[in-house]
Amino acid sequence: MTDVREGIYSARYRWTTIGALSLVFLNAFQTLAVTTIMPLISAELDGRELYALAFAAPLAAGVVGMVIGGNWADRVGPAAPLSVSAVIFTLGLVIAGVAPSMAVLVLGRLVLGFGGGAVTVALYVLIARVFPAPMHPKVFAGFSTAWVVPALVGPAAAGFIAEGIGWRWVFLAVVVLVVGSTGLILPSVRALTPAEGEAPPWALRRIAWSVLAAAAVLAVSLSGQAGEESAGESAVPIVLAVVAAAVALFAARTLVPRGTLLARRGLPSIILLRGLVSATFFGAEVYIPYLLQAEYGFDAAIAGLALTGGTLTWATAAQLQGSARLSDAACLTGGSLMLLASTSVVIVATVLMLHPAVLMVGWAIGGAGMGLAFPRLNTMTLARSAIREQGFNSAALTIAQSLGAALALAVTGVVVAYFASFGGAVSFVAVFVLAALFALAAVIVSPRVRELR
Repeated sequence: MTDVREGIYSARYRWTTIGALSLVFLNAFQTLAVTTIMPLISAELDGRELYALAFAAPLAAGVVGMVIGGNWADRVGPAAPLSVSAVIFTLGLVIAGVAPSMAVLVLGRLVLGFGGGAVTVALYVLIARVFPAPMHPKVFAGFSTAWVVPALVGPAAAGFIAEGIGWRWVFLAVVVLVVGSTGLILPSVRALTPAEGEAPPWALRRIAWSVLAAAAVLAVSLSGQAGEESAGESAVPIVLAVVAAAVALFAARTLVPRGTLLARRGLPSIILLRGLVSATFFGAEVYIPYLLQAEYGFDAAIAGLALTGGTLTWATAAQLQGSARLSDAACLTGGSLMLLASTSVVIVATVLMLHPAVLMVGWAIGGAGMGLAFPRLNTMTLARSAIREQGFNSAALTIAQSLGAALALAVTGVVVAYFASFGGAVSFVAVFVLAALFALAAVIVSPRVRELR
């Protein structure tokens, strides 16, 4: 029986808590750090045409990792999935860190994305099995903090590391830390007894659809590479991208509640909105440091400060929506409108080449919009989920986030390839216009999260 005075850092849970938070921290640092240094990497490896694919690959592979890792954890518990997925994540870091070409770096990102997706699901199962229910909010609050801290220091730190000892160490230095963090958790998960009852079967059909969705997202990005090689003279890459995107959406329909892609009222629209705001923010975020370095001449460390500003406003708005008595409509519609305003400011600043401070302020508005909408989508999903639906609906929310961001990044790669021949900041403007369209769709969908009485 659990002592009510025990906390997540008490003797019984201390090392499990530290290990879990460390894994979340390292995953967050790696994700945000690479966003800052990818312009340097693509320049050194001569891989500008694979820029968007390097970001879409781990997100797409992560969807498959989530589905397989979740299914595996339901069958045998979190020990084996966590151990194996941590090894796969580490292998991906090593491949990316020693990559001799951009193609190999993308392969490494693909591997670490798969492992990272499975690690995330295994950690959630670990929390459910190891920590008593009253401690869950504290653990998840710790997860949020583990994302905020690297978001504040990660981009700038990655820039200094890349310019000081080389970008490869942004990947390789994380390897030892991942091994150590996993080692802290393993004693707890190995001590778990198997769950009672018959193990659920492998969800082979759902796994197959997740693989198809991920492959289709990658096909969209590869269409962008083909468009780069044809210098925008052929419409074939665009047609292929449209077909691949349609296949990705068709495959995704089995991974989310029925009616999600049609914006059916209630939970389906909540899941769809998560995908749209993710597509808006993450689809544009990776190009903010790129723009500041390519067009404004900033170094990687300074360019990363633009992302830090967005993270600060995200964290502040998230605290506001949690403590203030804001309605769901105020958070979701207000957050969507702020994303639309943010992308609009970024578009104007890029077209007119305004002072970079304008760009950073505009992006900070988008961070605030995400802080309002993102946490509220989590609570609304759980509130509308029966006990036996919590796992599927929570996974659907995460999958919508990953697929939305991955598909947006894949499409922006096609857009950049098509507009590359125009020179200047035209391709950046096109990317931000696309992000604004996603934000407009989020504004339209946001009122549909409420069921009709």
